[in-house]
Amino acid sequence: MPLSQDHIRTTVETYLTRHPHERERLGAFLDALGRPTDIASRSTFTGHVTCGAIVVDSLGRVLHVLHLASGKVLPPGGHREPADESLRATALRELHEETGIPPQAVTPWPGYETVPLDIDIHDMDARPGKGEPGHQHFDLRFLFRLRAETAPPVVLQEEEVGGIEWRTVDKVVSPSLREKLLKVPLTVGQEAANASVLLYNDRGEYLLHLRDYFPGLIREPGMWSLLGGGREPQDPTLEHTARRELAEEAGLDIADLTPFGTEYASDDAGGTVPIAIYAGRWNGDPGELRLTEGVMLAWFAPEDLHRLRITDTTSDLVRRHSASRPASTTSRSGLPPEKEECPAPPHGTVLNVIGVHLYLERPDGAVLLGLRHPGSTFAPSTWHVLAGHCEQENAITCLIREAREEAGLHIERQDVELVHVVHHIDKAGDRPRMGLFFRARAWSGEPELREPEKCTRWAFWDPNALPDDLVPYTRVAIGKIRNGEPYSETGWPA
Repeated sequence: MPLSQDHIRTTVETYLTRHPHERERLGAFLDALGRPTDIASRSTFTGHVTCGAIVVDSLGRVLHVLHLASGKVLPPGGHREPADESLRATALRELHEETGIPPQAVTPWPGYETVPLDIDIHDMDARPGKGEPGHQHFDLRFLFRLRAETAPPVVLQEEEVGGIEWRTVDKVVSPSLREKLLKVPLTVGQEAANASVLLYNDRGEYLLHLRDYFPGLIREPGMWSLLGGGREPQDPTLEHTARRELAEEAGLDIADLTPFGTEYASDDAGGTVPIAIYAGRWNGDPGELRLTEGVMLAWFAPEDLHRLRITDTTSDLVRRHSASRPASTTSRSGLPPEKEECPAPPHGTVLNVIGVHLYLERPDGAVLLGLRHPGSTFAPSTWHVLAGHCEQENAITCLIREAREEAGLHIERQDVELVHVVHHIDKAGDRPRMGLFFRARAWSGEPELREPEKCTRWAFWDPNALPDDLVPYTRVAIGKIRNGEPYSETGWPA
């Protein structure tokens, strides 16, 4: 099936967030995205997408191939095929077909996992023999590192490719590509990163791993933690890291892992290491697993975590994921809820999730909104204000942290004021949520994409012309803030 226009548009808009000065240069591409045609099809002669693989070896050289049809030396690349699931997948397939280098022999460059390094528009001559008029290629170029330990043999696609050449960056043929590559430290080692997995079952319990008690030898000795570990050179992505760690530590192979978020920890040198958090469903017996590290694995309900020796960060992760899931169809005993007698919450209370929201308004009245990633669990491909959940912190501290982590904005506590509270619920039975909207009277910095796996674009919108695909309670809150109303409710039964 064709790649969605939204997928391509989101990729391009994310790229333009990094290179806003190129918007005018890419005007023809943006215009084509607005037409009701399949821009990924090679038969769309008003202009269509191609994808290239920019492969860098351990010496910082860039792979080029001699294309026989044009006689030009260019990076590997070409048209999308129906089986390609993403733009990056097209680039990897073309690399394999043209040079024999398989996808597992390269790894995405850190920071460019989903965003192209460069986008180029170039004219293609007519080919009357094939019935092709002159047209334009919108070429998205993805950056990869050749994994030195693989040293794959080169097998050329003889009917299309006449040879290969590894060129130093200053000899790269495309000026725009050469300019960007000169700004990338091409010989730097792989960025340190970790991956952990939230495994849950249908009873709403989470699988935790009791670490060995070896102080000084392992992190968090004798504590309950998530399964996971550090990225190794052979891991193409952090999802591969997560899957490798599950297999190595417990012999687990989970069919579906979905990204949940990114946490940060300090390494022994005082640096910051990102931890990619994935979530997956499993209903097995941990007693039957072959555990190769640590003491044991066991299921725990979120409400029992206070009884364990566990870090606040891990405990908060489990609770946040639990709160984001729909109400379970089974109880902890395995029975449907209506068949089990459940104790009432203390004093009849229900815990509410607290979320903070940034209402950032420019002097001209425009309000900052972010377009959520298509893979987001909540409100995919939908506009929303900058927001986050409170961790072990007060609400204003959370707001300041989220603004810095998500958009690179710096806000001082004295410049923050509470302007609205919305008490909302998605549907009956879901966890109630209390949304605190804070206005920042002053800030420094311009919005930038710090977490592209969550938000693909920042933009200021006229509050009188907000986007149609806006989170409903956010639309309500913006209207109430402009009217000076401090409170609203959404989603509750009448």
